[in-house]
Amino acid sequence: MPATSPSYPSRRRRTYRVLAAAAGLATVGALAAALPANAHDNGRHGHPRPARYQDVQLLSFNDLHGNLEPPSGSSGRVTELQADGTTKTIDAGGVEYLATHLRQARTGHPYSITAAGGDMVGASPLISGLFHDEPTIEALNKLDLDVTSVGNHEFDEGAKELARLQNGGCHPTAGCYTDKKFKGADFPYLAANVIDEKTGKPILKPYTVWKKNGVKIGFIGVTLEGTPGIVSADGVKGLKFQDEVETINKYAKVLDKQGVKSIVALIHEGGLPASGAYNYNCDSPGAGDGISGPIVDIAKNITPKVDALVTGHTHAAYVCTIPDPSGKPRMVTSAASFGRLYTDTTLTYDRFTGDIARTSVKSANRVVTRDVAKAADMTALISKWNTLAAPVGNRAIGYISADVNSTGTESPMGDLIADAQLAYARELDPKTAVALMNPGGVRAGLTYAAKGSEGDGVVTYAEGFTVQPFANTVNLQDFTGAQLIQVLKEQVSGSNAAAPKILQPSANLTYTLDLTKSGADRVVTDSIRLNGAAIDPAATYRVATNSFLAGGGDGFTTLGLGTNDVVGVDDLEALVRYLTANSSAAAPLAPPATNRITIVQ
Repeated sequence: MPATSPSYPSRRRRTYRVLAAAAGLATVGALAAALPANAHDNGRHGHPRPARYQDVQLLSFNDLHGNLEPPSGSSGRVTELQADGTTKTIDAGGVEYLATHLRQARTGHPYSITAAGGDMVGASPLISGLFHDEPTIEALNKLDLDVTSVGNHEFDEGAKELARLQNGGCHPTAGCYTDKKFKGADFPYLAANVIDEKTGKPILKPYTVWKKNGVKIGFIGVTLEGTPGIVSADGVKGLKFQDEVETINKYAKVLDKQGVKSIVALIHEGGLPASGAYNYNCDSPGAGDGISGPIVDIAKNITPKVDALVTGHTHAAYVCTIPDPSGKPRMVTSAASFGRLYTDTTLTYDRFTGDIARTSVKSANRVVTRDVAKAADMTALISKWNTLAAPVGNRAIGYISADVNSTGTESPMGDLIADAQLAYARELDPKTAVALMNPGGVRAGLTYAAKGSEGDGVVTYAEGFTVQPFANTVNLQDFTGAQLIQVLKEQVSGSNAAAPKILQPSANLTYTLDLTKSGADRVVTDSIRLNGAAIDPAATYRVATNSFLAGGGDGFTTLGLGTNDVVGVDDLEALVRYLTANSSAAAPLAPPATNRITIVQ
């Protein structure tokens, strides 16, 4: 599986920032305008006809990543903006609570749809990842999910495994985990822009239509066109990923010809709001407000036939209005990640036209707080799979003296992984010079507080699995010094220019990152030191990375050019060995000091 990070603006797109300066853009995620009264009309025989306008509730979320249990640390919190301008954090997430919140939200709403924006599975904690994400599909079935788009992580194990998650059946090598055959998803995965190169057709349904009492709403699902660049080559072999806008516009015409005038696009691509607070007013006017990123360009070019966009991928929370090609505002939402939020949108359906009265659309992100009753069926599901995972997951693999966080340009967790990979690589080849870890492959940190009964400071295999769930291998390759310098520059240039991907280095590599400059110049070449010495452009250096980076993933094309490859063990195994060898209950490991990259801002 690949160790990916959220992909931001691609090379083929400009990055825009949308401000709510134009008249007609609403505030607080609502497109406010009055509708005619919802009066009933008596038919010929005196039977009341349905009201012309029918409110349809759309509940949506994205990027669950198999987080069935409440995420720990910062991954399990959201930031809330207060009336006085200050912020506070709220513990959030966990499917026991998500189920309760969704079920409560549906109360009193006979027309309710639940949809998702992709990455429901992949990069999952052990309770789901150990079982090839069957537990998450089972949970989503219980959540009454109606539809989701695919995301890039749905391809971590390839198209055949995705088809199995959709259609059911036991895993081809692991077999059945319980005495019941895995039945697959009750809901359709939509993959309109993912094409089988042999057949020329989408690998799964491109769209679906939700119907109730004459109300018809179409859903088109796509993942980002750049999926092949952030997924391992094996995961996307034989597949072609098409342009999001062109694909959505194509199927919007198909739905329109079928008489479906109300359409929602589920897009696994997103944006970056100006604030990290989930309740930030994305339509605030003023310098520095609004949203940037690929979704802006996408939204501005998707046909006006589409009435709302449910997005994801960037793990950000936003409720924004972005004008469609005709200049009319259109709702674009994202509910962060890991089940911490859900978006509650009201779509007002006009039975006369069959379309959404877009001026009445309103939307808001809601926190999946943990102060509600747990859903009993989800508790039972978690208990069942935890019991199966316990023999593997509860094993202690190391000890830490404090939280090892995964946040920041250079993170303690990223540094720890790089150190672990260098130590293991030198067992394979003592001449290994340096290790580099991609930031997107660091899925979580390690928390000092005990998650279960293991005790404070104890790191379990399950916790390690949550940090590195991809089953990448540690790979060794030879590069010239000039190539190694180029790799560092690719962090902030090329496809990574707009959203840098800063590799986490082993302790013996240091350099300065000058963010006041642009492009490749942000890496100060003269500052690069390996074991305290300048890198010789003509010399050969043995470099350890994971298999995702070794294949040129995340825009590091130079890393795909290495020679004399040696493939080692699973990257998680390298971390396990390092923690076991370098920590004990009496001498726990301290978080690495993040002083390898000097940042100038």
